[in-house]
Amino acid sequence: MTSSVPFWITLGYLGVAILLGLRARAGRSMNSLEEWGVAGRSLGPVMLYLLIAAGSVSAYTFMGAPGWAYTKGVAVFYVVIYLSYLALVAWYFGPKVWAFGRRFGHVTQGAAIADRYESPLLGGLAAAVMSIASLAYAVLQTIGSAYILHVMSGGRVPVWTGVLVVLLGIAVYLYASGQRAIGVTNAFQGVLMLAVAWAVGLWASQRFGGGLWFGDVFATLRDRDPRFLTLPGAQGDMSFAFWTTSIIVSMLSFMPPVWTQWMSASSARTIRRSATWLPSYYVVILPMVVVGFIGIYSLPELARADTVALELAMQQMPVWLVGLLGAGTLAASMSSCEPFLHSVALSYAKDIAQPALRLSDARTGALARYLLVPIMAFIVAPVAIAEPDNLVMILLVGLGFATQVLPAFIGMFFWTRASKWGVLAGIVAGFSLTLAFTLAWRNPLGVHAGFWGLLVNLPIFVLVSCLTRPASSAVTERFFAIAAPGWRAAGDRGAVHRTSVSE
Repeated sequence: MTSSVPFWITLGYLGVAILLGLRARAGRSMNSLEEWGVAGRSLGPVMLYLLIAAGSVSAYTFMGAPGWAYTKGVAVFYVVIYLSYLALVAWYFGPKVWAFGRRFGHVTQGAAIADRYESPLLGGLAAAVMSIASLAYAVLQTIGSAYILHVMSGGRVPVWTGVLVVLLGIAVYLYASGQRAIGVTNAFQGVLMLAVAWAVGLWASQRFGGGLWFGDVFATLRDRDPRFLTLPGAQGDMSFAFWTTSIIVSMLSFMPPVWTQWMSASSARTIRRSATWLPSYYVVILPMVVVGFIGIYSLPELARADTVALELAMQQMPVWLVGLLGAGTLAASMSSCEPFLHSVALSYAKDIAQPALRLSDARTGALARYLLVPIMAFIVAPVAIAEPDNLVMILLVGLGFATQVLPAFIGMFFWTRASKWGVLAGIVAGFSLTLAFTLAWRNPLGVHAGFWGLLVNLPIFVLVSCLTRPASSAVTERFFAIAAPGWRAAGDRGAVHRTSVSE
């Protein structure tokens, strides 16, 4: 394809996103931690719905999902389990997290952990560990964004240039408007992605499957190569154990941007309403998975699976639809990159720098904005320009590390006896084993490294917690008044007994 129309449509989307993001601040001071970090806790249900939905589907929708469908088949539908679980988690835990933030002044996940365990050190450590997964996710989305510009320009825009252009655009409006920019741009991006995904999926089904009914594509695949309709996948590079434990690891990762999004809501009821609607958005993935299945027999010699949708578009689709696919893919990438960059900068400032340097909230708020540039310039950009292979695997590795913070959340919502030393020991042990099984001995027995980390992490967490002093009863009482309404503290070691609400 020699037309420049797709490139200009895609680049035009980037311009619109920058404009929307800059206007989102609406004259508010963004040096405030509450304003820049959690949008003044003011987002309504529709914007929160699109913020969470658009942020959770990402470049995976247009690149990762078709790529996994192309190489592994129905194993790609692990995302259905994962995203359905996210909606349930948001419905149950979201209002509690919002109440923590509203009553105790939290603006980050690390701040909640530090408060619950009376340990700024633990909050900072949790933030640092979580940032590994967040940065991996940001890198993944940046690569996707840059590759889109590269493809839509016919190769004239190098990937490294695309990385810099996209990160610069995000930096401009994220610095200016913080969480409000993420909310406004994700609302626009969410609508665009949904429309583009179905337009592309239906066109591909009509062109290659013989009709708009996706069932014909699956029937063709069954007749040509039924391996793609079996688990854990058509290729032998992923065992059933790895597929299963990857799902578990993904489900047990409370990612910081989601936590921040919950705290940005105007009320607990707002979160419940948006969480109830969330599954309706996830139909955005189905048509792009179908495109990946079509690619199995339409593009059998494809060198890079993640590009199957783009290659099919460039070879067969009208230029205007190619341009919309480019814009939709760029929107998907940016809508997920923004919140992760934002959460890392916010966490580094609030959870690490503020307690270490004893900064005021005003200086911490300003620092969070300033940290965006070095994070992008010295971490995200170099790794993205290096273009590591397999976008989905990058995310799964990051999630393996993030899962090791699970004990902190168990103690926050379910177990008053959890101690800071128990959480700390569990995180250190689980993180160390996950690191070893990621770098030295990769995924022993085909089990995800992060899952191995949890198998060591959780017993150590419980044992050390039972042998050390828990947080003070005043802290556990105020947390569990929200986390478990109807319970009251009893005894001097933080045990609880069930009581009626009327008491």
